Amino acid sequence: MQHIVVPYDHRWPEQYAAERIRLLQALGTTARRIEHNGSTAIPGLAAKAIIDIQISVSALQPMDSYLAPLEQLGYTHVPHADDSFCPFFYRPAVWPHTHHVHVVEFGGEEEARTLAFRDYLRDHADIAREYAALKFALAQQFSCNDLASRQGYTEAKSGFIERIIRLARTSGYPNPDSSPSSNKVAAT
Repeated sequence: MQHIVVPYDHRWPEQYAAERIRLLQALGTTARRIEHNGSTAIPGLAAKAIIDIQISVSALQPMDSYLAPLEQLGYTHVPHADDSFCPFFYRPAVWPHTHHVHVVEFGGEEEARTLAFRDYLRDHADIAREYAALKFALAQQFSCNDLASRQGYTEAKSGFIERIIRLARTSGYPNPDSSPSSNKVAAT
C-alpha cells in the first residue's frame, strides 16, 4: 500500500504561486480571489502532495466563464452534486494529480468555511499537529492507488474538519485579512 501523506515540503508555496500566475492569466477578472488552501497551505503540515487552490468567482452558474479557461490550462472538471456550491477540477487528467481547484462563490459560505479552516490551522500549531497525526493514521488504512480509497481517506477526515470549522467560525475566523473585502485578488 502506497501512503498518500508526506511531510511538509517548503516548495509547496512556490508551486502554488507559479500556478496562481497561470490561473490569473487565464481567468482574468473572472477570478475575484485566488487562495492557496488545503494542507499544503499550512506551514509544517504533512499533506498529500497536491496543491489545493480555491478560486472565488461572482457566480458559479453558468460555468462558462471559468470552465473553458481551466480546461485550457489542463484541468479536468468532475461533475458532481457539489457543483451547486463548489465545482471541482484537477490536473493532470490522470492520477497522480498535482493540483486541485475548488471554485466557490465570492463572499459565500463555502469560501468562508475553507478560509476559516486554513487560517485556524495556521494560527493553532497544536490543532495542525492533531490533524497531521490523524492524516498519518488514516494513510495507513487507505491507498492513493484507487479512487475509492482516496475518497475513503477524505471521508474519514470529514468529522475532524467539520469540528475545526465550527470552532474556527465561532472564534471569528476567517482572519480579517482573508475577508473578501480586503482585496480583489488575494495574494496568499
